[in-house]
Amino acid sequence: MNKCMKILMLVMTLMLSISLNAKKIVVDISEAPYFFLPDVNNKDNASRLNEILSSIKSDVDDCDKVIIKFKKARYDFYPHDAQQREYYVSNHDQNQPKIVGICLEEWNNLTIDGNGSEFVFHGQMLPLAVVNSNNIFLKNFSIDFENPHIAQVEVLNNADNEGITFRVEPWVNYRINENGLFETYGEGWKYQQYTGIAFEKESRHIVYQTSDLWIDTKDVKEVGERQLYAPNWKDKRLKPGTIVAMRTWQRPAPGIFLDHSNDTYIKNVTVHYAEGMGLLAQRCCDIRLNRFNVCLKENDGRYFTTQADATHFSQCKGMILSEHGLYEGMMDDAINVHGIYLKVKQRIDDNSLICSYEHNQAWGFAWGDKGDSVCFVKSKTMEMLNHINIINEIKPYDKEIIKGAKEFIITFEDNLPDEIQTESSIGIENLSWTPQVIFSHNIVRNNRARGALFSSPLRTVCEDNIFDHTSGTAILLCGDCNGWYESGAVRDLLIKNNTFINALTNMFQFTNAVISIYPEIPDLENQTLYFHGGKEDAIVIEKNHFITFDKPLLYAKSVDGLVFRKNKVTRNNDYEPFHWNQKEIFLEKVKD
Repeated sequence: MNKCMKILMLVMTLMLSISLNAKKIVVDISEAPYFFLPDVNNKDNASRLNEILSSIKSDVDDCDKVIIKFKKARYDFYPHDAQQREYYVSNHDQNQPKIVGICLEEWNNLTIDGNGSEFVFHGQMLPLAVVNSNNIFLKNFSIDFENPHIAQVEVLNNADNEGITFRVEPWVNYRINENGLFETYGEGWKYQQYTGIAFEKESRHIVYQTSDLWIDTKDVKEVGERQLYAPNWKDKRLKPGTIVAMRTWQRPAPGIFLDHSNDTYIKNVTVHYAEGMGLLAQRCCDIRLNRFNVCLKENDGRYFTTQADATHFSQCKGMILSEHGLYEGMMDDAINVHGIYLKVKQRIDDNSLICSYEHNQAWGFAWGDKGDSVCFVKSKTMEMLNHINIINEIKPYDKEIIKGAKEFIITFEDNLPDEIQTESSIGIENLSWTPQVIFSHNIVRNNRARGALFSSPLRTVCEDNIFDHTSGTAILLCGDCNGWYESGAVRDLLIKNNTFINALTNMFQFTNAVISIYPEIPDLENQTLYFHGGKEDAIVIEKNHFITFDKPLLYAKSVDGLVFRKNKVTRNNDYEPFHWNQKEIFLEKVKD
């Protein structure tokens, strides 16, 4: 028997031994010794639950399969007794610390079964965090906030150029502050909302050609029970009966945060509201969402769900699977999958660079590891350099530790090209942290901005979805090393058997057509290579049904290898056409 075979047999024996020793442990925390039961007067659920989790964790082995079950009920969580953590969450405000309701750190083989429970949070909290964990299964519960930070009102009267009278929904705590502004408040927070989104009362569609509203409540006055008159809020588009979700641009925390975790499965979980994304995953490998929803409650008066995207995946790898979900009422996209470009700040020598995070909502967490493959892009033309390299070492430059760092010193295995210089405006992309994506059998409707964003070079499939009144573009392929710094190029994408219903009722960023391939390229004229694609059928759009009132179906910029075939178009008169782009297919710098 050779040496390799002996090693293999030893590994298999060890694995079998671990498997035989592993136990399945089911814990009903409503029973002895924990007695975690619903109690509307108990405001210590966060600390009690985290103590229970810590106790269970200390009594099991890492190889054990642990199933923690809740009694079906409503459980309220308050910030005063919750865990505090320094979490730097991609695409969110980096205020610290985060107040975490349910904190799952360094767990293995854990199932949380809510059994249909409602987890309701108060104040400003990050409801659930899964950090540095493996094989986590979350199922059968919902996440909501008792007092959302978005204020919903209904327009009662809109006199010609004389301001707007509105009624505040009963769940909103409000007052007129010392500056004469409409102000909402809750436990530990207060806001003066200055922007918003308008919804049709019956259909819940976003009101045609309103986009982001600007709201001026200066000198607002009480004129009736929960009725206010705002003389300086003037917008003729807002007819009586219009529902307005008044908001700010702040997004302190998602509903569910996944960080540095592998093999996460989420099933039958719903986020009704979060003051950020519904779910944000960063630096994770293999995530499966099955009937994960960001949606309204049945028979509820709210028209909105999250302050930003329903789901968002930043610098992940492995497989991202989202299927049979309902995503509605968000203030941004249903799904956004991307990496993060670092900007080259300084060339130290032929093998070393100082690189930095550039966007103010994406920094403070690990960007790469020793052994990762990277590529480089010219920011102005978004052209890839003909150079792939391997990270030999990466360490923080502006801090002692990775957590909270914005800058890194990266040393590479091979010499860097001469064109990568301090003054060159070069971005760097981590190719090892890019995922495969399947987005299928989902419903996306009545949301702001866009439906789905895909920015991964690996195989991505978007099929059998319904995009119903996404307001802006239904599907966007971007890539931006100038503003958002979200990478990267799409190389292998199938968009098939989707139904697009009345997209583009409003104009937002990148909304050039129902499907918009729109990398941010400041100097397209001098671009000689192509950003997206790279093979004959890199992007295939086929057998979709476009139901639309306007012209533009597909806009594509800087693509090599685009197929648009066997798609059906049905025109209607639901809205008046208005889009500046009146070409069904509009191509700029597209090859093959």
